[in-house]
Amino acid sequence: MTGALIVEEARCWLGTPYLHGTSVKGAGCDCLGLLRGVWRAVEGSEPEEVPWYSADWDEPQRKEVLLKASARHLRQVKLDEPSVGDVVLFRMKAGAVAKHLGIQTVVGSDAAFIHSYSGHGVVENALSKPWARRIVARFCFPSVADERNKN
Repeated sequence: MTGALIVEEARCWLGTPYLHGTSVKGAGCDCLGLLRGVWRAVEGSEPEEVPWYSADWDEPQRKEVLLKASARHLRQVKLDEPSVGDVVLFRMKAGAVAKHLGIQTVVGSDAAFIHSYSGHGVVENALSKPWARRIVARFCFPSVADERNKN
């Protein structure tokens, strides 16, 4: 599995409306739902059931639920070594918990990522400086990690 195949699947979700707590291509998803849908397409069944979560989930408790779940099921990679297909995890405010994610589609000076964003749905955006400075962690899918380890 390559990062390019992850991106190819993520691009199939472009235009899917934003719908909190869901993961249905073409019908609706949030950022986690996008990742779940791409996971199902490239890895198979989801590794754990996702409980219902509110829009402000994890903020009052400050438990870093999304960061910990990402670390359980994805393979963490170095922040300063971006690759196509990486899952990027964001803190939307300094000092806040990480609660947004996307999939890197382009690296380099034209860096971009796909994510599902409230009011916009699934879109591909430039990974501009305001977005890039919010990245707290970078992961790859297990099958991509296996391929990277072979090389």
